Amino acid sequence: MNKLNIAILFGGQSSEYSVSLHSVSSLLRQIHRDRYTITMIGIDPEGRFYVYDGDIDSIEKDQWKEKAVPCAWVHKGVLPLDGSEIIPLDCAFPVLHGKNGEDGTVQGLLEVMNIHCVGCDVTASALSMDKEFMHIICDHAGIPTAKYVCLYEKEENPSFEDIQKQIPLPWFIKPCNAGSSYGVHKVKNQQEFEEACKDAWFYDGRGKLLVEQSINGFEIGCAVMGNDTIQTGSCDEIEIKGLDFFDFEGKYKLTGAAIHCPARVSEETFCQAQNLARRVYRAMNCCGMARVDMFVTDDNRVILNELNTIPGFTDTSRYPTMMKEAGIEFSDLIDALIDLAMEKKVGVC
Repeated sequence: MNKLNIAILFGGQSSEYSVSLHSVSSLLRQIHRDRYTITMIGIDPEGRFYVYDGDIDSIEKDQWKEKAVPCAWVHKGVLPLDGSEIIPLDCAFPVLHGKNGEDGTVQGLLEVMNIHCVGCDVTASALSMDKEFMHIICDHAGIPTAKYVCLYEKEENPSFEDIQKQIPLPWFIKPCNAGSSYGVHKVKNQQEFEEACKDAWFYDGRGKLLVEQSINGFEIGCAVMGNDTIQTGSCDEIEIKGLDFFDFEGKYKLTGAAIHCPARVSEETFCQAQNLARRVYRAMNCCGMARVDMFVTDDNRVILNELNTIPGFTDTSRYPTMMKEAGIEFSDLIDALIDLAMEKKVGVC
């Protein structure tokens, strides 16, 4: 069997740079290397691309750039800028989180270069990353979501009092274009609101934030995978202990939080969550993979929270864990996602 030429992308010009380094290190340790010729491509925090040919530990410790060569993208490949020949590429697996990696930018670059890309395409990635656009599309599709108001940094916005007439306190303030809970705050009064908005503007970078209804309940998630035919993994449940929400420390260090997979909910609620996850995946025109995050309310309704098109990819991350619970081991999951990417057309049809 001929090996596929696979690029594994990591790092990125994003506040989630360090998260990517941990995700890609796990993926590189688990991938079936007998199936692929692997080229590791790192992106530094300034957005420069490099071909990296070192060990995995150096990636995890953020020492990879010392052993990397700058490179440029070319048609169906990448060119190291040290005089080496073009490295041909069939497919790329972006293990990138947040802006400039999960938001359609890298996906567009790969599309132009005629390289198959693991995960969602340009449109689905961009729309899913922007929480306002996600809300608009899912509201139109009849998918239940929390009430929200979108504020724009460069425009005149509703006053605190006007927002309060639409959505009772407390609220969540969220950057529209950030992940890993960066810039997210729960607010109970006007002073907290004003301080939270300043932080959210900083992390968004595109001048938009959400004021979102606080939901009485708890968070669950569901892993979804597929192109024309989709399948769901198991559902997991987020238990928080003494926190206002599942923040960065909770997500990556489980400080004050625990994750239960499968979720400790009734069979009816479990199926309701899987069905809602499928509807969201279709409404957002996703392909490849996504993790759909939801809430179970106090009256046992399931409503959408948000969508993650490149979820965490360590062997203990939520997406691989939910798929493993459904019977797909991590290494096999990587193969399946690459196979899905190769099904999609690239270039001129």
